[in-house]
Amino acid sequence: MAKNDNLHKAKRAKADEFYTQLSDIENECKHYWEHFKGKTILCNCDDPRVSNFFRYFSLNFEHLGLKKLIATCYKNQDIDLFSQESSEKAVYIIYEGDKNGNRQVDDNELEVKELQGDGDFRSKECIELLKEADIVVTNPPFSLFREYVAQLIEYEKKFLIIGTQNAITYKEIFKLIKENKIWLGNGFRGGNAYFEIPETASRDYAKGVYDEETKLVKFRNCCWFTNLDHKKRHEELILYKNYTPEEYPKYDNYDAIEVKKTAEIPMNYNGVMGVPITFLDKYNPEQFEIVKFRKGDNDKDLSINGKCPYFRILIRKKQK
Repeated sequence: MAKNDNLHKAKRAKADEFYTQLSDIENECKHYWEHFKGKTILCNCDDPRVSNFFRYFSLNFEHLGLKKLIATCYKNQDIDLFSQESSEKAVYIIYEGDKNGNRQVDDNELEVKELQGDGDFRSKECIELLKEADIVVTNPPFSLFREYVAQLIEYEKKFLIIGTQNAITYKEIFKLIKENKIWLGNGFRGGNAYFEIPETASRDYAKGVYDEETKLVKFRNCCWFTNLDHKKRHEELILYKNYTPEEYPKYDNYDAIEVKKTAEIPMNYNGVMGVPITFLDKYNPEQFEIVKFRKGDNDKDLSINGKCPYFRILIRKKQK
């Protein structure tokens, strides 16, 4: 199995410019169509030259019944969506639908305006665009994920964004998950995400996960984060296992049992249980409540016979 060690290094070095495939965007966004109607969509980490987010929403503008589409980019003011040229100017682009009835996104239908700054989502002018938007949909830099989500929460925006699964373990993000202010989307097929990277980018940080044939980088721990409701979030997890003390040992420092796999949550145990973070992909807030994350009563990592399992989320079944 390919490891993501080099990609973690890229994240730390902020060399994390990965382009989401159109098929993955289509596969996820189809679960939120009712949320998009009549809304202004902002893609604020997207250069329309290469952004499949901009492409998806512009090509499906009428089908989704959008009000407006806004995208900000750093370098290029050439409105040709397939241009690879660069420019010193950062711009934002507005699209308000097909004007001539040819069902295409034409150059003269795109309003291109220069930004005073570099297009950073934290700049004042980009925050003004954020205020105008109803829903933000994009793939933000993983290295700035905490700050990016904090801004969305501060301005009370609906969103659908991509992040690393490890973001679940960030205390700022987990707090939002526990409070049901953010949750996981439907997810990537098979749990694997494949991203394009710029032609000019170095492949060194993607060794072991970059496929020369497909020109794609593989992430095996990516997920969608959202605060848009969707059907999967309300599907009940079918439980079939019976609890036995032998199979489900208790933690040394917390009154809860260890459950190694989400599928093995016992149906006849009503106390607190420690489950892997992958449980959140199956989390139904009507079926379970999240108690806390990772730590025992002594504020140390949960342990069994002195050994600590990988990060655990402590949950409890809700009584019907």
